[in-house]
Amino acid sequence: MFSKGQAVFGILFAIAFIIFIAWSYRKDLKLHKLYYKNVWVVGFAIIAVIAIFGVLTFMLHGN
Repeated sequence: MFSKGQAVFGILFAIAFIIFIAWSYRKDLKLHKLYYKNVWVVGFAIIAVIAIFGVLTFMLHGN
């Protein structure tokens, strides 16, 4: 297991990391809105390709 000092360090590190990530995201929000407008389309396409692959796999090997 972890010592008390390691656990405290881990918790403080996680809190600081989450705060830093949130601050960075808020700082770059205008750029995100400009460059990543339709990122949901890419996500949907990836999910659709995986679903099609899964359906084809089950259809070909579904004996």
